[in-house]
Amino acid sequence: MSGGTKQYNLICVNVSSSLHAQLRKRPCTLYSSDQRVKVSATRLYTYPDITVVCDPAEFDDDQQDTLLNPTVIVEVLSKSTEGYDRNEKFAHYRKLTSLKEYTLIPQVRFHVEHYVRQADGQWLLAETDEIQEAVTLPSINCTLALADIYEKVDTLSV
Repeated sequence: MSGGTKQYNLICVNVSSSLHAQLRKRPCTLYSSDQRVKVSATRLYTYPDITVVCDPAEFDDDQQDTLLNPTVIVEVLSKSTEGYDRNEKFAHYRKLTSLKEYTLIPQVRFHVEHYVRQADGQWLLAETDEIQEAVTLPSINCTLALADIYEKVDTLSV
């Protein structure tokens, strides 16, 4: 989201920093919101806030600016994007056979919604709003502590 709020930017940096530290010297690659993702099945092109790919990255073109096989996608919710991110966009993302996890993080309160694709293709939701808790991302063997996600974020001023 170009021109995001202070809270949006801090949450994106905090999540990226945490994941980057955990993924160092491992075969997964972390991408920022400038990395375009294509859902071939629905022809959607989108720019997720944070994307992780663990298999060799597959791109749509020689410029390598359109990723085809994300493993994890994180979206930071805003009032203007929340409905789309939760519903239509997630419906598109579920068509990505490579996608194992989808995480939604609102700016306005301590809360994380974490969806994990099960072996049978169903998506299992786990959520928390406890600042002392953490969310585990099993497909990339990482943990996101809510205290880290919301560090320096004033959620009451949004």
